[in-house]
Amino acid sequence: MMRLNARTLDGLPAAIARPEYDRDKVRVGIVHLGVGGFHRAHQAMYLDRLMNDGQAMDWGICGVGLLPGDRRMRQVMHDQDGLYTLVVRHPDGTLSARVIGSIVKYLYAPDDPVAVIETLAERRTRIVSLTVTEGGYNLSPATGRFDATNLEVLKDLSDGVTPTTMFGYLTEGLRLRRARGLGGLTVVSCDNIEGNGDTARESLSAFAALKDPELGEWIRTTVRFPNSMVDRITPATTDADRQDFLSRYGVADDWPVHCEPFSQWMLEDDFLDSAGGRPPLENAGVTLVPAVRPYELMKLRLLNAGHQVLAYLGYLAGHRLVHEACQDPAFAGFLRGYLAEAVPTLDPVPGIDLGEYQQNLIVRFCNANVSDTLARLATDGSDRIPKFLLPVITENLAAGRDVRRSAAVLAGWARYCEGVDEKGRPIEVRDHLADRLQANARRQDADPLAFLADRQLFGDLVDSEAFRTAYLQALGMLRSSGARAVAEHLARTSAAPPFGAGSPEPGTRPRPRPAGPRS
Repeated sequence: MMRLNARTLDGLPAAIARPEYDRDKVRVGIVHLGVGGFHRAHQAMYLDRLMNDGQAMDWGICGVGLLPGDRRMRQVMHDQDGLYTLVVRHPDGTLSARVIGSIVKYLYAPDDPVAVIETLAERRTRIVSLTVTEGGYNLSPATGRFDATNLEVLKDLSDGVTPTTMFGYLTEGLRLRRARGLGGLTVVSCDNIEGNGDTARESLSAFAALKDPELGEWIRTTVRFPNSMVDRITPATTDADRQDFLSRYGVADDWPVHCEPFSQWMLEDDFLDSAGGRPPLENAGVTLVPAVRPYELMKLRLLNAGHQVLAYLGYLAGHRLVHEACQDPAFAGFLRGYLAEAVPTLDPVPGIDLGEYQQNLIVRFCNANVSDTLARLATDGSDRIPKFLLPVITENLAAGRDVRRSAAVLAGWARYCEGVDEKGRPIEVRDHLADRLQANARRQDADPLAFLADRQLFGDLVDSEAFRTAYLQALGMLRSSGARAVAEHLARTSAAPPFGAGSPEPGTRPRPRPAGPRS
């Protein structure tokens, strides 16, 4: 058995491609916060591609972990000299493997916070990129603005404390750059948020202004925050994936990354020239555009919301893998119906055929070789649903359009949060608001609107008679007939009659709700 690291790189099997550049000559130009599977399958891959072509050798990545859960990544990055294998899983069952070498440094912030701050403040650091999840920007669900009451934020605002949040680290690094006359840099968000660059600007400058109003204004006006849209389905790596990689290639990689073949990065070309601009990303397949918004809305409201469409109803019905749900005619039809419901809320997308895009989504979701899980898609619904699905609902309600499929997704989430599927098996609700969500969901027997009435999550949606009716009908049918019946009903044409007062679909036998404790 061979263990992956810099010393064994040249001896890897021929089936694994490897960096064709001298990593000792790569210099850090990018600091990335939140090194997980997606970053390593996406941004780091694009930089590695450039380096293999003899470009961007001064744009190496320094990864930074901020959270306790990043401790393991620190160990793997240390043991493997920043190397890992990207395994692309094709629909026909074939694999292609490549070692990625663009991450040349890794810092775990709790171990050495000064090193992180100094790296951010170095002259050669010109870009800071982020994959900190949808919830990492500390936005209030009620207002959509920076939440200055967050306890971790309040702690970082205290004088003389060691930062713990990304806001604390970035603010301190930028404060030092300003004090040293180095100027700003460019912050590139790669998270699934509408206007992710704008959101990063507002959140970071709001935090900085609470510490130093002049610094907050300097960040707002000096630092660049291009918006971007990123896309590549990247399931979490499992122990089975590690063992399969070892068995297949005879190489021990403690954290390989598995992904689909498709990859897309639409990026606004708005980088700070005085900070050295950017690497030639267009040479690696990145599409540079004047405005990302049309592409961003397409991806958030079709792909990301489409994942939510499958996640809750599919899981309730007994599916556990994404491709299983999408290959099920009932759920595939339900998904197609949702996509048709969402498309009218989109702006025109230059160069994109939306019909072809929707069909490609179905093909991507059906890729059995990826083995993505519905549980992963259902995680952190309180961060995802408001950003992916609620804008579709709001715009369709305002225009008087159909919202039945969107309402069924929300009802499915409410039913999922009760903590038990249709066969009585427990569901682990993984969400930072899990206690609140489950408490609301468990009140639905007495008050069917208990989940929807959470105004911090859903605003005034409960006040809409049209939506309330569609939601209650879907929830009633989920209880009486189950998720498959809901999916089958809504897979029909838009001319299909609405639900009948929550009664079972004609011709189906009602399925009783499972007895026993709810967890």
